[in-house]
Amino acid sequence: MDWPAGTCPQRRSSRPSRSEIIGHAEHLRLSLITDLPSVVEFSGSPAVVISIHVGPSVDIDCRRGGERHSARTVHGDIEIIPPALSGVWEFKGSGTTLVIGLGLTLIHRVIEELGSDPARFEVRNRFQERDPRIEHIGWALKAEMEHGYPCGRVYLDSLATGLAAAVVQNHSSFTRPSQEPNCAMSVRTLRHVLAYIDDNLDQALSLHQLAAVGGLSVSHLKAQFRKAVGLSAHQYLIRRRVDRAATLLRSARLPIGRVALETGFCHQSHLAMHMRRVLGVTPQEVRNGRGGPARSAPGWPNMRDERAARS
Repeated sequence: MDWPAGTCPQRRSSRPSRSEIIGHAEHLRLSLITDLPSVVEFSGSPAVVISIHVGPSVDIDCRRGGERHSARTVHGDIEIIPPALSGVWEFKGSGTTLVIGLGLTLIHRVIEELGSDPARFEVRNRFQERDPRIEHIGWALKAEMEHGYPCGRVYLDSLATGLAAAVVQNHSSFTRPSQEPNCAMSVRTLRHVLAYIDDNLDQALSLHQLAAVGGLSVSHLKAQFRKAVGLSAHQYLIRRRVDRAATLLRSARLPIGRVALETGFCHQSHLAMHMRRVLGVTPQEVRNGRGGPARSAPGWPNMRDERAARS
């Protein structure tokens, strides 16, 4: 393998460090992993690995399974890595991923329940896919584990089973053409729009600007964005601003008013209103160690929203 001049690859095993592990259950483990600009060599895992990009966009060059993929990865992009498949990632900037290890025993059980033969199962090697179903389940698992498993074993098992079913139905040898993940706008267009949002969270963005980035009319952008992401463009923008503000509050000592301005909010009270609505906590509570990205799923409803949706 050829490395950039002066670069020594960082080797990563299938087992994350203790500080990176969010939680685990039978046939399932979640980790939040941050890589600095570097080359990372992954030796493979006995499980199916699902990696969901979290936070700011970053340019990544990935080589895996005889394929090479270079692109700017954005919040919510998904990679799916088959068992025992090694790979190499070159991060051009700092990148954070929610990594889910999904055991084959659970997947095989789901295949049998679907009336198929597990022996015919193969996982597709996926790069930077968009799959709202997997993304939503991933955030729900993260929130459940970080809150101390408040909803109990049945809820956790249902999320794990749903995740396994999504992999089987959308990203395996059992996937039918009509079941391929389908976004109304192309993945390339969606990635351009999402990256533009992430790169300009501090700006007064308009639907006209986002539509121009995607080469769409405003009406088409509104309809297609909601279908592809599961939120309106405005809801997504607010959630990304709140997530970025929470990250700054936890990692920097900027005044809260300055954090509000740097993440696109008019003033501190404006930030506080949206942060309470999205995360259920105030900016000061996030700064003191409550809430923020470590307590809620970025870009998706928090646990309060999840319970309301089920009631």
